[in-house]
Amino acid sequence: MPASCCAQSNADTGKLFSWMAGLHRVRHRLFGFEKNQRQLLDAIRAQGIADATLLEVGSGTGALHQRLLFEGAASAVGVDLSQRMLDIARRQADQGGLAPRVDYRQGDFVQLVDQIATADITILDKVVCCYPDWQALMDATLSRTGRVCALTYPRDRRVLRVGIRIMSKLLDLLHCCYRPYLHDPAQIRAHLLAQGFELAIEKHTGSWLTEVYVRCEQDISQGSAE
Repeated sequence: MPASCCAQSNADTGKLFSWMAGLHRVRHRLFGFEKNQRQLLDAIRAQGIADATLLEVGSGTGALHQRLLFEGAASAVGVDLSQRMLDIARRQADQGGLAPRVDYRQGDFVQLVDQIATADITILDKVVCCYPDWQALMDATLSRTGRVCALTYPRDRRVLRVGIRIMSKLLDLLHCCYRPYLHDPAQIRAHLLAQGFELAIEKHTGSWLTEVYVRCEQDISQGSAE
């Protein structure tokens, strides 16, 4: 994708999710975490969160990593394209007494990755489906993953493929450059395994895959030796 198109897509994505930020906050207050998010939280907890550092890519209003901070994680960095999402996350962190333990960055994570420190646990909830180049996104994320990478992304189902095509047509009519993507789960899984991670937990709902990958002990030992 040309740089100009990527920049416009990022800008439109930020605007769209800023418009949706209030809806996200209200939905979470009324109904709590979605089923796939509860699966994700349980899977992360199973890997141990005590004193862990977190990095959430596409962090939205911050509910996921803030919950883990309340439960014993040490600190978190949240990166999102939407400034309004981050504004809500900061307010919630202030209200919850978490402000000293969180750091929020606005922008495209792939472009910001050199400014981000490695974290014990990285989280991508419904982010892979918002990014055109999933491999660049995952490579950037894995380069900042010390121990665990946890993600949710769409299952490859016909009904979802049709829904994404319809959504893309509607976005065309609105002259919005944001696009949802249904990337091949098999390719994503194979890529993470090839990068020295092993699949520790896999769950799903009707629409979403929840997967947690753990860096192989050999790679952790080599990283420590270096």
